[in-house]
Amino acid sequence: MQISENTETDVLEETVDTEVRNLVVFNDDVNTFDWVIETLIEVCGHTPEQAEQCTIIIHFKGKCNVKNGSFEELVEMRNDICRRGISAEVL
Repeated sequence: MQISENTETDVLEETVDTEVRNLVVFNDDVNTFDWVIETLIEVCGHTPEQAEQCTIIIHFKGKCNVKNGSFEELVEMRNDICRRGISAEVL
């Protein structure tokens, strides 16, 4: 004997990008340590210690992942960093 049940299923109407992205800042020969540190504090909300550590990594490794989040969260930070003359990308 088979019993059949009617069940309702909700269908997600829109897709949401939940992929975690990285905000990467790149080294250059133009910007000073102090300017990059100040930028990371003001734009990314880093502590002075965090900003200094990221800046050292940027200098010696050529780039540093300074923030993680959704594309929507990071794109405005990237734009603010670039407006200050520092190279950055959301990857």
